Amino acid sequence: MSDPLTVRRVRFGWPDDLDPIWTPRTPELAIAANSVSMLMPHAEPYVVASTRAALGEGLIADPELAIQAQAYVAQEAQHHVQHRRFNDLLLARYPSLARIDRAEAWVFSKLRSRSTRFGLAFAAGFETIAFVSARWVDKHMGLLREADPTAATMFLWHLAEEVEHKRVAFDVYEASGGGRLRYWWAMWMAGWILALGALAGSLAVLWSTRRIFAPSAWFRLIGWSLSFIFVALPVMVVSALPGHHPDDLADPIGLEHWLDHFDPETSTVAEYALP
Repeated sequence: MSDPLTVRRVRFGWPDDLDPIWTPRTPELAIAANSVSMLMPHAEPYVVASTRAALGEGLIADPELAIQAQAYVAQEAQHHVQHRRFNDLLLARYPSLARIDRAEAWVFSKLRSRSTRFGLAFAAGFETIAFVSARWVDKHMGLLREADPTAATMFLWHLAEEVEHKRVAFDVYEASGGGRLRYWWAMWMAGWILALGALAGSLAVLWSTRRIFAPSAWFRLIGWSLSFIFVALPVMVVSALPGHHPDDLADPIGLEHWLDHFDPETSTVAEYALP
């Protein structure tokens, strides 16, 4: 069993006049990241509820894994809270996102009607994609040059914790009975939900900001999407093979020790800054 997870009660201060385009050099990056953020207050409560159900139903016999699962739930709950506060600012600036927010809420309300084991498979698959996201961002840190430090820090804090707890959801799913076919299906469903949510949110903001017809915007978004798929597909395929475990995946170097700078007294992590 790996070291116990640290539950960090992080709080970010957002000004009411925050510019949602927090990457001025590459505005499409903020647009895409914000669209993913819109999904988090729906996806993460589902992941949390599924893991809590496994704990409540006694599906986790290993006491050490149960402790890790409780810490994992606490970390994911923190992600939900911080993204919801950030998303409130996005919704105030772009009212068209409200319809997408309601659609995403509806999708996850339907998923909640499925079994606990499917929810755990979804959580494990969702965490695999989150890990891939951390790996992709780690290789593209230069895109954050001149980014708003608070916004960049929130997203990097989230991704760093995804790396830290990459094995927990998978271990909980395996402890509940596992099954690679269910895991494969749930992971691909998570991937499609993430892709469609990101696309819908990006299109709404591109329209609102009048970037919808800018060739450079499409060039960047399509290029980043293809590079992400190039990174994600091999990991998703390999992770569904018998005998694979998330510990087999190499952690992104840039995020591996970033959380060492968390200050529990101030509930802050060092703000990211790239010269």
